[in-house]
Amino acid sequence: MSNDAYLGNPNLKKINTPVEFSQDQIVEYQKCAEDPLYFMEKYVRIVSLDEGLVPFKMYDFQKRIVDTIHNNRFTICKLPRQSGKSTTTVSYLMHYAMFNPNSNIAILANKSSTARDILSRLQLAYENLPKWMQQGVVNWNKGNIELENKSTIVAAATSSSAIRGGSYNIIFLDEFAFVPTNIAESFFSSVYPTISSGQKTKMVIVSTPYGMNQFYKLWVDAENNRNDYIPIEVHWSEVPGRDDEWKEQTIRNTSPEQFQQEFECEFLGSVNTLISPAKIKSASYMDPIRSQGSVDQFEEAIKDHTYVVTVDVARGVDKDYSAFVVFDVTQMPFKVVALYKNNEVKPFVFPNIISEIAKRYNEAHILTEVNDIGQQIAEALQFEIEYPNVLMCTQKGRAGQILGAMYSGRGSSMGVRMTKQIKRVGCANLKTLVEGDKMIINSFKIIQEMSTFAKRGQSWQAEDGSNDDLMMCLVMFGWVSNQGYFKELTNQNARQQMYMEQQKLIEEDMAPFGFVDDGINSDPMNEETIDEYGTRWMPVVRKDH
Repeated sequence: MSNDAYLGNPNLKKINTPVEFSQDQIVEYQKCAEDPLYFMEKYVRIVSLDEGLVPFKMYDFQKRIVDTIHNNRFTICKLPRQSGKSTTTVSYLMHYAMFNPNSNIAILANKSSTARDILSRLQLAYENLPKWMQQGVVNWNKGNIELENKSTIVAAATSSSAIRGGSYNIIFLDEFAFVPTNIAESFFSSVYPTISSGQKTKMVIVSTPYGMNQFYKLWVDAENNRNDYIPIEVHWSEVPGRDDEWKEQTIRNTSPEQFQQEFECEFLGSVNTLISPAKIKSASYMDPIRSQGSVDQFEEAIKDHTYVVTVDVARGVDKDYSAFVVFDVTQMPFKVVALYKNNEVKPFVFPNIISEIAKRYNEAHILTEVNDIGQQIAEALQFEIEYPNVLMCTQKGRAGQILGAMYSGRGSSMGVRMTKQIKRVGCANLKTLVEGDKMIINSFKIIQEMSTFAKRGQSWQAEDGSNDDLMMCLVMFGWVSNQGYFKELTNQNARQQMYMEQQKLIEEDMAPFGFVDDGINSDPMNEETIDEYGTRWMPVVRKDH
């Protein structure tokens, strides 16, 4: 057993081991320190499935990734599966730890086991370096390593508490698209300050796409120069051995959708979403002009504009969120100007938050969903806070709930009780508004929920693991926009406008075939229509005064 081995491992050098460098080794060490690509190609060894331990022969795109990481602080990589993305990155991290004393490096993945597996690849590469080049090992285990030059590398699951309190030179986020949205958001709010405080610190994000989540937002913002990340995209054809024949074989053994996401690196939402995937993908969003607590504001209130707030209430436990969305309904397209989403707010606090924001927007009209604890919220707004513009609903037999203000007679109640019929109508109207460009979303959080709000049986809801609290606020608004009282609030008839748009599209489709004049003088806008759900629509034409 060698006296210079770390805990009996002949491939690792223990600390305080004297080394006499030859002149050639000094030159070589200096060359490696200055050029990470030279170091990787000459000294890093990796495990090949077919050949075992082999030198790391880097592809052109891998060299491009290393060069970008080395010369920039923030890098985001959108890469296909099995392209050697983790191996490339950990090789650079090993180089950084060896040649930059007192460095702290974090390897984070969606699962701690995955992060430890990545660290094990780094450890294998390190064990196969020449002893004279190695730093002595102080600590060496599955979760972290420490070198004699006081550099450390830790592996953990991506979370807000994973590396809290530490200061890191590099944070590497592997497969960040697979980190749950709530965790990804809290991670950035708590961990990003550890990076931003330095001048040379680095953040490296590498992932294959997986839905329209935080990784999607960071990528799109990087492409549009809305953040400081340098985007790197690699096409599957850049990986040697992958051609059209390989593509066809892979699709046969998986599916076109899976290939599109995992190898074409397309950002795909859920299947059968309420809003068409093309519309979701093309939807634009903006950063809030103000974010305070759980409130995002995209636009200040404008004098004489009319605003509506729809509220979805949760019990204040971790699974569900209490949410509301503020809409500018002064004119079409309607516009999302503010929102709130929080899974910790208590029911007795929530009414005050709603009224405070609503007052900012010209004492906006508030409609609360009252199926569960929402009834308590609506009563607090009406009787305790005495908010002046609480919207009510009246039960009108077969017609169902009708929107009104204050008490509208017998059968009136505060807020709206979400029924299958109301959700169905709300979803149908919302789809028409969004896909017809009659609503400006503004918020990425809403677009994100849209991408997972999909058909379930005879209804629409978030897919497992996702939330739809903001979407339910939009569904409520979809129903509101079809109510007669909404016309009085806005001095316009949204139903009629949507109907006219649909009629125009029909006419455009039929125009090449011509029309037959039967000589009967009729106005189609005054005729009763029945939608796909059996709801009778009688457009009301407002007379201009």
